[in-house]
Amino acid sequence: MTDSPVALITGGGSGIGAAVARRLLDAGQRVAVTGRGEERLRDFAKELGEPEDLLTITGNAAEYDDVRTAVDTALTRFGRLDTVVANAGLATHDSVAEGDPAGWTEMVLTNVLGPALLIRAAIDALKETRGRIVLVGSVAGFVPTPGNFYGATKWAVTGLAENTRREVTEWGVGVTLIAPGRVETPFWDSYGSLPPGRLLTADQIADSVVWAMRQPAGVDVNTVVVRPVGQPN
Repeated sequence: MTDSPVALITGGGSGIGAAVARRLLDAGQRVAVTGRGEERLRDFAKELGEPEDLLTITGNAAEYDDVRTAVDTALTRFGRLDTVVANAGLATHDSVAEGDPAGWTEMVLTNVLGPALLIRAAIDALKETRGRIVLVGSVAGFVPTPGNFYGATKWAVTGLAENTRREVTEWGVGVTLIAPGRVETPFWDSYGSLPPGRLLTADQIADSVVWAMRQPAGVDVNTVVVRPVGQPN
């Protein structure tokens, strides 16, 4: 199995990242997941039975040294890197006119700088495998809503995906932006409750990520927007 594909997922200990990791492990891939919470990563590995093909790495997706270390650790352990999934993200759930700026710096760094750092750290390895970059954006990165500063960070991710695609496509590297609508994940914990209406599951978004990764050689699926039926925006 030494030639099986390898994926690195930021924010992979819960929610969408964890769901993608499970799907890929079930498909026979080797997976490295990062996160800031060592205990959460340890619990995730235990939940899965601590498989040999899962590597957990503690680190901050918005710190380049941590991201570079994660990439190097995955390469040392598995010998290659085929996919990176920039999934780590957070929201302050407040508005630009009335919110608390204290949380904005961390949100911008995690949501916008983090994916860029992952791309920079992984691109040389992805050139070798003609691999794929997956950015987890949001419907909020396509549809403006009043005062939504989180949405503005996801607009930046939408732009980053296309800017990156235009640079790396000549090297044989694909880029996919997955933009979910409302999903039932720990993302809403700081909000205090789940939003009203029907929500997608993390597994459903993971299905979209894996579908894009499984396209035939030479096919580059670039933008996938996934909403639950009934979400109007």
